[in-house]
This record gives sequence, C-alpha cells and structure tokens, in this order.
Amino acid sequence: MDQFQIPFHPGTGRRIYDLLRAQIADGTLAAGARAPSTRALAADLGVSRTTVTAAYEQLAAEGFLITAVGRAARVASPPAAVVPPPSAAGRRGKAALALSAFGRRLAGMDLPGLPHTEPARIDFLYGAVASRDFPALAWRRAYQGALLRHQHSLRYIPPEGDAALRRALQGYLRRARGLACDADQIVVVHGSQQGIDLCARLLLDAGDAFVFEEPGYLMARRCFEATGARLRAVPVDAHGLDTARLPGDGQVRLAYVTPSHQFPLGGVLPIGRRVELLQWAQRHRAWIVEDDYDGEFRYGQRPIDALQSIDTDGRVIYMGTFSKALSPQLRLGYLVLPTALVAVFRQAKRMADRHAPVLEQRTLASLIDSGAYERHVRRTRREHERRRAALADSVARYLPPSAELAGTAAGLHGVLWLPFIRPQDEAALAAAARAQGVGIYPVSPLFANAQRGRRARPGGWVLGYASLTVAQIDEGIQILAGVIAAWVAGAPAAAQRR
Repeated sequence: MDQFQIPFHPGTGRRIYDLLRAQIADGTLAAGARAPSTRALAADLGVSRTTVTAAYEQLAAEGFLITAVGRAARVASPPAAVVPPPSAAGRRGKAALALSAFGRRLAGMDLPGLPHTEPARIDFLYGAVASRDFPALAWRRAYQGALLRHQHSLRYIPPEGDAALRRALQGYLRRARGLACDADQIVVVHGSQQGIDLCARLLLDAGDAFVFEEPGYLMARRCFEATGARLRAVPVDAHGLDTARLPGDGQVRLAYVTPSHQFPLGGVLPIGRRVELLQWAQRHRAWIVEDDYDGEFRYGQRPIDALQSIDTDGRVIYMGTFSKALSPQLRLGYLVLPTALVAVFRQAKRMADRHAPVLEQRTLASLIDSGAYERHVRRTRREHERRRAALADSVARYLPPSAELAGTAAGLHGVLWLPFIRPQDEAALAAAARAQGVGIYPVSPLFANAQRGRRARPGGWVLGYASLTVAQIDEGIQILAGVIAAWVAGAPAAAQRR
C-alpha cells in the first residue's frame, strides 16, 4: 500500500476521492495498479469503511477504477485524459471561455446592482418602499386562507398564472387603468424585469433595432442590448418621448416607453404623441412595450389611462407590477398581451420557470376581489402625496433658488437639477452626500450616450421618497443643502456653471 501515499485528514469521502483521483492523474497510481481493499485503507486512514467505499464507488462510476464482485479494485487501464479535480477558480475560468454570444455581451455590460451593501441613513433610493406601508394584516389573512384551502394535489399550474388572479386583474385594470382585455391575454411574471426579458428574447434578434427613451430605465435598455439588437435612442422632453424624432429605420422591431410617467424625467405623453407613436408602430410593424411601472400614483387627478387602451391594431404590450404598490420583494408583475402573442409568451414563461409562485398569486387575487388592494392603494397614495409635498417644500426651503425638482406630478420620485454643478460631478457630489449619511443617485448613468447626455444640462440626481418619513425627508434635504454649500465653496471656479 506504499503507492497510496494519502495523508491522514479526518473528514469525508470527498477528501479521499480527490486525493486518489489526483494520484491517478499524476501517475503515482499507474494504470492497472491494484487498489487496496476498502477495509485495509479505512483502517490505515482511521475512517469508516463506508466512507472509503463511497469514494471507490464514485471513482468507479466515473471510470477511474475498475471494480468487480470478489475482485480487488484496479486503476482503469488506460486512464485516458485523466485530470485532477478542478478547483472552483478553474471551473469559473473554463466556463468563461465557453460563453454564448449572449453571455459574452452580458459579461461585458455595466449592469447596475444595489448601489451599496448598506443603505444610507437617509436614503433617497428609487424603487424602495416603506415596510410600514405594506398591508401585513390583510396579506396574512388572505395568505392563510390560500394556504389552508384544500387542494387534491400540489402540482404545477399553467404558465400564464393563476386563473383567479388573472380574472381579478382583468377587472382591476379596467377600473384603474382603462384597459379592455380578456383574462386570457394576461401572463403573470416575476416582476416587470422578467416581463422585459421575455419581450427582449421573443421580439428581438441580433441585428434588429429598438427604440428607447433617452434617458431611460437602464435595466430595460441592457436587457434589449443583450440580444444583440441595436439601440435607437430617442430624446425625451417635458412631455415624454419626442415622437417627431422616431426613426424610419426598417429594422426597428420594438419601442420601449413609459408614457404615463416617463422614467426618470417624469413627463406624461400627451394624446397627440400617443397617436403618433401608435401610427409609427403600425407603419413599421413594430411592437410597443408600455411599462406602467407606477401608474397608480398620480396626484391631484385620476391616473392617466394606459396607451394600450387606445391601441386598435394590437401593437402594445402592457406591463404592470406590484413592486411599487406592495413590495419589490414579492417579485410579481404581469403582461397584457396582444392576442397574437399570447401562445408564444406562455411557452416562454413555461420554459423560463414554469410559473410564478401560486400562494402569492392567490393571496393577491383575494385582496383584489375583496377591495382591500384598492383601499390600500388609495391609502398609500395619500401617504406618498404627503412625502412628495415634504420633498418639494424641503427643496424650496433649504436649497438654492436655482435648484429645480422636476417630474413629481406622479410616481414615487423626482429629479433634482442643480444648474451650478456639472453633470460630470454628479457622482462626486453623491459620494460627498453619502459620507454625511444621505443617499442620492446621479441621473447620468440613465443616458445611453453619456457625452450627449451631459451637453446643455445641469447636474441631476434621482430622489426616491417612498421609503422615507416626512421628518427624514426634511432632515435629508437639510443635510444635502450643507453638502452642496460646502461643495460649491470648495469647487474650482471652472467646475461651476453659474
């Protein structure tokens, strides 16, 4: 047994397996060499025979050892192309060499992650909502009801989602967003991001082109770019997408828009532009992805009806989410599809993950059917209106007169413009604010063309307020005012645009 130079390590059969395999790879154990009995090796190493037997069986299953009943195990002869067990680092490196074209595009992208491991003490992070706003008691009652409801068996449901939720959504969307659709047109997805991903994979090929708002939602843009499709950035103004600048490119297959509350600048697409966009899509046989990411929250007047509600040609894919009204942690959203796309989207959803979680879907259906969800939306809309007013008041009270808070007529965020700070200094000011416990987020990364996005505009930051109290908003803007004053006082004259 001298040829089996295995040092003693108390532990598992994996250790024995790795060491034997390494000795086979480096020739210490020659092809045809006889292995010791499992009993003898177990005694030498001070481990159980069961542990050694498990290691031998694994090596035999992989072709490194030859075993037979009543005969000693031998090293396979010849042990062709034997390599040592790969390390985790080695596995990662080899996988990187075998990426698909999609994988290579994705690996080279600058994707936004959570900005920081820990939130700032007062964090104006867009997309976060207050945990105290979540309807915990109503949700628990509805969830327990769904959990205790008798089922004959636990099985997969259809990929388009729970029928009760789709029926509930059909009624809710007609009441709240002016949508006329059948429940069969709805597909429940894991948040709007999965909806965007499905649209990208099903509607775009490499070499196609897509229209995108400039600036716009970065995660959506990256999703479309990952297909190999080419970006056609169309500028936005105070009224949203400038439809007069839509391209005549015959390769455009899709346009992604946020017409009810443009992200991030806040414009609402007027009826004339909506009609122009629909006519453009009809001429080019292009699809329109309408992301209604915060459509429930419009202040002072009823929410704007969805673009889909005036689509007579079946070109609009309407996308909604419960991330703003309930929680981004639920990962629940939905698509309302033109009839022609229903079958293929169902198949794609099934291929991706079968379906969204069933209990959460049935809980949400119960809340919508009972009216509890709409009461919750009305209550949180009032809370957000108070937060929005506090943000506007604090900006007016503490910041210089030239500071402008834009895009707050709807949604859960605003954009703060400071004309005396350059766009290229946005990240530095945000870092200075975070050092004082306040999180603000530069608008520059939301421009596809960074240089063009910096021309003739002031520095800007996205300020989300849905997770903060009125007192936190006031304190945060007061601290930010001090940071801005110190920045202006210490910044070189060339760095200021007065």
